[in-house]
Amino acid sequence: MVLAIIGLLVIPSSGQPPVRRQAVATAQPSPSRAPSDDRPPGVVATPEFARQVKANEAGLVPVLMYHRILKKRHASIDRTPEQFMRELERLAKRGYAPITAREFVTGDIRVPAGRFPVVLTFDDGHESHFGLDASGNPRPDTAVGMILDVARRYPSFRPVATFWVNREPFGLRDKRQQAAAVRWLTDHGFEVANHTWSHPNLAAVPKKRVREQIVRLERLLRKLGAGPSTTMALPYGMLPRPKKLARGGTWDGTTYDFSGVFLAGAEPSVSPYAKKFDRGAIQRIQSNGKKGECRKWCSQFWLEWLDRHPGERYVSDGDPDRISVPRKLRGNIDPKRRGQVITY
Repeated sequence: MVLAIIGLLVIPSSGQPPVRRQAVATAQPSPSRAPSDDRPPGVVATPEFARQVKANEAGLVPVLMYHRILKKRHASIDRTPEQFMRELERLAKRGYAPITAREFVTGDIRVPAGRFPVVLTFDDGHESHFGLDASGNPRPDTAVGMILDVARRYPSFRPVATFWVNREPFGLRDKRQQAAAVRWLTDHGFEVANHTWSHPNLAAVPKKRVREQIVRLERLLRKLGAGPSTTMALPYGMLPRPKKLARGGTWDGTTYDFSGVFLAGAEPSVSPYAKKFDRGAIQRIQSNGKKGECRKWCSQFWLEWLDRHPGERYVSDGDPDRISVPRKLRGNIDPKRRGQVITY
């Protein structure tokens, strides 16, 4: 009962109706949470509870794509620290709760009832993403330092993200420093995964080289303590030919098998529970303003669009074991998961 009430207290206030006592009484603590898990405790949802929090776990999820965080932008995909912080704070204020790409593709979405999952992803393992200071703590001027700062000020904003790296993670060449960086991130709930060895266009190289590029990076990640990867991001968002090579294969005796492959993308992803979810080509949204091509394809546009169309957005029921949707959307859910579905 106490956990159910906590789940309701974290529902964002804007646009949400008051919750009746009857709905609170029907939600019970979920036993599925592991003791070491840093995520919020779940509840056992019911149709009435799902109705009260306006749950829609068939909705769209923003998977945000970041590259370098620089004081002076050198490319259109760069973000300044001020722009990055502004976007994080907006997400926190609007009721978004970060999850990793691994949690997203496996459907392990443990977000408080009434809130919205968001996946923060970073390509290339740039030094602006993460670094440790002399005391072994994250540098505050990096993406991780800023995520932690926002999480301290907004406790419901869980400080996690996914970093897809190449052969020199976070600009580090020393293997001990690489291992220390990866160890800190994975110990604190972040995901470090595969973005190929040297960032080639996989659509333009032979099949054998596609497999080599992925396996060489997998071997590095395993040595550093982060592998095997569950997810990977395609360099330039380009799929190899055939497409299935991105998800699984073997080179030089080493096999890889990813649960999700991410594009460079231009729109929110469908729910991982949806029939239309293609885990071999998952959409992302570039973090950017509303100029040029970004007028309709980048994060500012899409976050504003989701605010204006709340019925299209993924809204959590707070229950990691059930999938709550409005009755009219039941047919959108993958038939393999229909035993988990609650409708209202």
